[in-house]
Amino acid sequence: MSSSTKSAAVVNYSEVKGSVEIREIPIPEIGEDDVLLAIENVGVCGSDLHQWTSDHSWQVNYPVVLGHEFGGKIASLGARVTGWKVGDRVVSETAAVIDTQNPMSRVGLYNLDPTRKGFGYGVNGAMTKFVRVPARCLHQIPDSLSFEHACLTEPCCVAYNSVVGNSNVKPGDRVLVIGPGTIGILCAAVARLCGAEVAILGLEADRGRLEIARKYGVEPFINSASDWAKKRDGLGADLVVDAAGVSATLKIAMDLVRPNGQITKVGWGPQPLNFSIDQIVQKNVRLQGSFSHNWPIWEKVIGLLASGALDVNPIIGGVWPITEWHEAFEKMHTGQVVKSILKPV
Repeated sequence: MSSSTKSAAVVNYSEVKGSVEIREIPIPEIGEDDVLLAIENVGVCGSDLHQWTSDHSWQVNYPVVLGHEFGGKIASLGARVTGWKVGDRVVSETAAVIDTQNPMSRVGLYNLDPTRKGFGYGVNGAMTKFVRVPARCLHQIPDSLSFEHACLTEPCCVAYNSVVGNSNVKPGDRVLVIGPGTIGILCAAVARLCGAEVAILGLEADRGRLEIARKYGVEPFINSASDWAKKRDGLGADLVVDAAGVSATLKIAMDLVRPNGQITKVGWGPQPLNFSIDQIVQKNVRLQGSFSHNWPIWEKVIGLLASGALDVNPIIGGVWPITEWHEAFEKMHTGQVVKSILKPV
């Protein structure tokens, strides 16, 4: 462990737009059921950007260290922690605080516990050198899986839960993904693994990210994917995954999904809708939300990453030291890269 008692951290300190800066924070003390994790890499999520620009729709416990996509090595163990040792290579789930007696937690869906608090908004996250993590959140990763890739287990789990857990995708299905951010591209990649024919829709400003999606065998479109969605029989896509960070894209999804098809909404958008959703009724469409993930999903995804079946390398736009967080955020915010990764110093 570091001989210093403090480390640099990327801190979101108020709800005012742009209220993020590097601060020196104490190395956290851990409880009996926690580990102290020495962070190797942490991914920048769109939700980190939303907190930076203050257009998020969730409650934040300010001040808070950002970052919930992370992996590292165990630096020390709480008194009651078993099954782990110092030096183990791990990634961590995001459900930092849960009520184990909540009905959702008791059936294994602790990600849906209404009292859940996650890293990076509810409790201090991983854009720093050391983070306190409950041992129940940990998953071991093989030596063959680099931390630069392993730290993206979390967004891969979001995509897996959206496409595999909360959608019904069969080989030969046609799947349209709206929004070529990290989650959208990973949703498209997972749909391809399921044997679907996949397209992804973005805007002119997304051209670079759409070309990255093409590396996953996904057909990219700018502004409209109507012809692709309807070319087989004129009825639309079997599944539309809405991974855009706005509400209005639900209208596109309703237009392009086929009757008796499904729309899965995974992108957050706080804006109110100003249109009718009668098409969902008329088309007999299933509208499904998808949030977060749980233990078995993490195990599946780690297996996919370790085997190479799911390759995150194409979406990684660079690795920056934590002190250069602003450039890493800006590159993602302006669409120059799909995913920025930070490295503690």
